[in-house]
Amino acid sequence: MKFIGKQSCVGIGCVAAGFLAGTVGKLILTSKDAKKVYTHCTAAVLRGKDTLMETTTTLRENCEDIYEDAMDMNAVRYAEEEMLMVENARAIVEAYDEDEEAAGEQVEEAKDAE
Repeated sequence: MKFIGKQSCVGIGCVAAGFLAGTVGKLILTSKDAKKVYTHCTAAVLRGKDTLMETTTTLRENCEDIYEDAMDMNAVRYAEEEMLMVENARAIVEAYDEDEEAAGEQVEEAKDAE
């Protein structure tokens, strides 16, 4: 008769323990109490999702408001810069007209002096 070694007994014990743990685990995971826990956890996740969606919507609305304000700010700035360029161009034209008139007067004076 052969003797079963210690290693074989340990292996068989591990298999039996694994089978027992799996069977007990299945019973625990499929019990009514476990289903209640799953339901509560799922409800908490859904509440978290709703809160996240509300926060995302608020953030998106704030970003759109900021974008619109920035666009308005830039439109005002561009309009001011354009007005300044027009004023500068008018000043240049007026200065040129004045210089042209002054130059014309100097030419007339020079002709009269001759």
